[in-house]
Amino acid sequence: MTQDQIMTIAEQAANEMLLWVGFGTLVGLAAKAVMPGRDPGGAVSTMIMGIGGSVIGCGVLAFFWDGLVISPVSIVGSVVSTAGAFTLLFFYKLLSGSFFAEAEDGDYFLHRYRRNRRRRRMVRGT
Repeated sequence: MTQDQIMTIAEQAANEMLLWVGFGTLVGLAAKAVMPGRDPGGAVSTMIMGIGGSVIGCGVLAFFWDGLVISPVSIVGSVVSTAGAFTLLFFYKLLSGSFFAEAEDGDYFLHRYRRNRRRRRMVRGT
């Protein structure tokens, strides 16, 4: 291999990586915008969730639609990628228990226990 071929391959690999990082972030943000309530994680987890949602969404579509080759960076690809990231976020919130209220104590209702102690508060029930 010549030096020019190695540089071309390296440039294409860097371009693909940056494309997946940018697209994964956009898809993760779209999934977090669709999901109601507070969402866990920061920028890195949003990006990873978007990339994982892209792989899951496009993979499921290609599995059920025989002979389809889909690019994640398209209209259909972005819709199924957002649906895949939404599914990942839904199951994460479901398994972490953030959809459910913790306890009821007389007149007081503990409003959605959070791991962060500063966010714990008691709300008077009706």
